Amino acid sequence: MPRPIQATIHTSALRHNLARTRLAAPDAQVWAVVKANAYGHGIEQVFEGLRGADGFALLDLKEAEQVRALGWRGPILLLEGVFEARDLELCSRLHLWHTVHCDEQIDMLALHKTHEPHRVFLKMNSGMNRLGFSPQRYRSAWTRLNALPQVDEISLITHFSDADGPKGIAAQMARFELATRDLPGERSLCNSAAALRHADQPAVKADWIRPGIALYGSAPDFPEHDAAQWDLQAAMSLNARVMAVQPLQPGDSVGYGSQFVADRAMRVGVVACGYADGYPRLCPTGTPVLVDGVRSRTLGRVSMDMLVVDLSDLAEAGVGSTVTLWGYAANGQVLSIDEVAQAAGTVGYELLCALSSRVPVHGVDGLDLQPW
Repeated sequence: MPRPIQATIHTSALRHNLARTRLAAPDAQVWAVVKANAYGHGIEQVFEGLRGADGFALLDLKEAEQVRALGWRGPILLLEGVFEARDLELCSRLHLWHTVHCDEQIDMLALHKTHEPHRVFLKMNSGMNRLGFSPQRYRSAWTRLNALPQVDEISLITHFSDADGPKGIAAQMARFELATRDLPGERSLCNSAAALRHADQPAVKADWIRPGIALYGSAPDFPEHDAAQWDLQAAMSLNARVMAVQPLQPGDSVGYGSQFVADRAMRVGVVACGYADGYPRLCPTGTPVLVDGVRSRTLGRVSMDMLVVDLSDLAEAGVGSTVTLWGYAANGQVLSIDEVAQAAGTVGYELLCALSSRVPVHGVDGLDLQPW
């Protein structure tokens, strides 16, 4: 039989989370952000659950081709725009909208031969200091784009650096509003955190919101809020099985480096999951898991193909028991990916995106787990 580990993608959870983000900004259109292979879930796996969005936003041209091949005829936005001039040919052929964030991209457009003008999103660097034109240069970039016959409609876009924390969005909003005053075009500002945390500010919701992590059931501002507080459902469950059971006596250690030493008699289960599957090596002893739907913990260091969990208080658990690394257990209990990520000193985004290609992925239209 195949190695007993699998990820399950819950289509109904994706639909629910999309509806939840719409509720935060009911008058805005929604980009479903599916970059990084839909945050590790797989574009083909999430498409049915997210096809109720108004558009798909991503980075990679191959992913754009994949979305079109799935039958999507609506808008697709390249969030980082094109990387070289020949990319514009594919934008024309696939009818992609694309971000313009630097002079070089305007130069490419000026030399591009096309029968149909492009829809572009002009990016402002309002404080993130990654991509985009400064507020002082934004109008001149807009004027230059507006003069090009290769450009049709120009939309206005920026990205918040601190929507998930106490610093908030006020300073960036002020810069954006001042620099874009009286400029025509649709606006897109909100990521997941801004849409959920700042929904009381009509201006920030604008014409398009761009939820990413919230669509996949992770709280964008954990631990201040968890997924349940935002009414988000886990879109991925990662489950494996116990493949061996070992008894420990006081003084026995577990795993590489003897990072855990038993202080009493214990039973431990060896689970078919390790860092080569995408489970973080940095997860320490005590990282939560569910064993047959009952909360337990990891012990010792995560290795490439295995990790160890505590079965001492779970008399019925043994070889073949299902271990939920994150997401849903068969009894309906849920372990938030944010809680696992916190134990590893990272964020849920990284865990989802790091799921290994060797892990089988199955989609279900519901919260039930696919048996294996």
